[in-house]
Amino acid sequence: MTDQLTSAITGYWDAAATAFDAEPDHGLRNDRTRAAWDRRLRAWAPADPADILDVGCGTGSLSALLAAAGHRVTGVDLAPRMIEQAEAKLAATGLTGRFLVGDAVCPPIGEERFDLLLSRHLIWTLPDPAAALRQWITLLRPSGRLVLIEGRWREADQAGHPYVPGADALPWNGGVTAETLAAAVRPLVTDLRIHPLSDDPDLWGHRVDDERYALIAHA
Repeated sequence: MTDQLTSAITGYWDAAATAFDAEPDHGLRNDRTRAAWDRRLRAWAPADPADILDVGCGTGSLSALLAAAGHRVTGVDLAPRMIEQAEAKLAATGLTGRFLVGDAVCPPIGEERFDLLLSRHLIWTLPDPAAALRQWITLLRPSGRLVLIEGRWREADQAGHPYVPGADALPWNGGVTAETLAAAVRPLVTDLRIHPLSDDPDLWGHRVDDERYALIAHA
């Protein structure tokens, strides 16, 4: 990622941080929406307390659910204001989590490895998603899980205004279909499964008519 593009993306998500949680599936302020995500995450995460890396964690809503379920969560995001909100969110509820400002593709975690790597609605923003997937697999312990919550959006406008200049050149700008993502991930993993999510309006706070899904795989 060029320095110019990195700066533009950081600025975009910093500016979006204040209003980010207004979206039902971002802030999880509605009880039904929060409960719907909690059920899904508990089904996808290990039953026992685990080390989980939430890349592109945003304001930390999913990190908070995982921490509440007893997991040890590390969240990484490029936007400092997103990280500030994530830290405040967990602190306000008495939960424990670690949040780091950094590139979600190459998180600043040193030699640490994780039992689960979670990414939601991030991969469409990456200049080289295939390289990111290869890197993420190396961050998992043997038999670790990869959980990618993605979709092919009807609108690529993610925060109410156009994305950064040059976004039209991103390989998966506007999202990625389950078929395309599975083809990219399958050579890297075992036991790959796709869980359709478009038919559960509680997850999104309303009905959706575009493609949304979770890809679950083991390293």
